[in-house]
Amino acid sequence: MGDGISIYETRHWEVILLPDQAYLGRCVVVLKRECGKLSNLTLDEWIDFHNNIVKKLEFAFKKAFNATMFNWSCLMNNAFKAENPKPQVHWHLRPRYEKDVEFAKEKFQDLEFSHHYNKERKMIVSKDVLEKISEEVKKCF
Repeated sequence: MGDGISIYETRHWEVILLPDQAYLGRCVVVLKRECGKLSNLTLDEWIDFHNNIVKKLEFAFKKAFNATMFNWSCLMNNAFKAENPKPQVHWHLRPRYEKDVEFAKEKFQDLEFSHHYNKERKMIVSKDVLEKISEEVKKCF
């Protein structure tokens, strides 16, 4: 997942904090085994996702940055742009904020709060800022 930072793992999932922090805490949660459809997840993978990913990440971003709510999406559209598609189950998490957040000398604004996120908006942060976000969130696990 590019230049992201792995911030948390379970037996089935890996959480990667992405350099694009237009939504503070934006990350992707990737299934560790090859699997191209949600319907092929095992019950153990679903339980692990719910108990050890969703609950922990939502708690951590609420505690670390006072996130108001959370957008989860599992689209996998980009895989089908390839000549030989190989989709991989993964989730995008975009914590959402009713109020601006200032952290690591950056100002994070959720300009579309209470609306669908703007996929065109980008805010690529430095590796240093990404590491500081990672450290702040990890304190909350």
